[in-house]
Amino acid sequence: MNKRNTQQRRHSIISILNEQGEVSVDELSTRFETSEVTIRKDLAALEKTGLLLRRYGGAVAIPDEVTQQFTAKIAPNKLSIAETAAELINDHNRIIIDSGSTTSGIIQQLNSKRGLLVMTNSLQLANAIHELENEPTLLMTGGTWDPHSESFQGQVAEQVLRSYNFDQLFIGADGIDLDRGTTTFNELTGLSKVMAEVSREVIVMLESDKVGRRIPNLELPWSKVSVLVTDDRLAAEAVESITNHGVRVILARHVS
Repeated sequence: MNKRNTQQRRHSIISILNEQGEVSVDELSTRFETSEVTIRKDLAALEKTGLLLRRYGGAVAIPDEVTQQFTAKIAPNKLSIAETAAELINDHNRIIIDSGSTTSGIIQQLNSKRGLLVMTNSLQLANAIHELENEPTLLMTGGTWDPHSESFQGQVAEQVLRSYNFDQLFIGADGIDLDRGTTTFNELTGLSKVMAEVSREVIVMLESDKVGRRIPNLELPWSKVSVLVTDDRLAAEAVESITNHGVRVILARHVS
């Protein structure tokens, strides 16, 4: 069965769950005329994306309070920034998406693009990319798992990245030092630097209230940044300062 039919079946499974509250593998196998192995794969994939909870022999719907937490995981303003950043992506681009809550908002915007090659160091993002209907080529960096950033880091990841060339890097930041560049609480900045080195264009995505936060760890100097995508609450003085470093500033509509 092709990817589109798989997606349609999984959407139907969620609809059934919303109506019944629970389903069994046997029931779904009969309804969709497919094997129990296929149904179990569907349930596993849907559980990974937070849409249901598997139970012995089937699955149950996510409790309302958990669902609200999942849907609220990416704040509206971050989604607005992600949508604006995604407009910079052309068909057939080779892109890197770094781990992070703001960068994760860009994934669903990729469905309108064709022929993409996407690399990420995040398991969560890799799972989401795998579910896209337009089936971009997906690459993982591998490396050493860092629980702080919930991503792969280290020399292995860096070596993998250096084997490729990319059109764009989409990366977040914990803060912006107007004089120096992007800053982070994470002391592991080596992979971010390599990501920038192997990318023709570096797009930083973050909310405007992080601009001016002078966090000790410099991640990317302004010389490595091509574009900053933030919201339209960024002060004009900050826009001018960043632009003076040769960085293009794009302002997305602020959404509360």
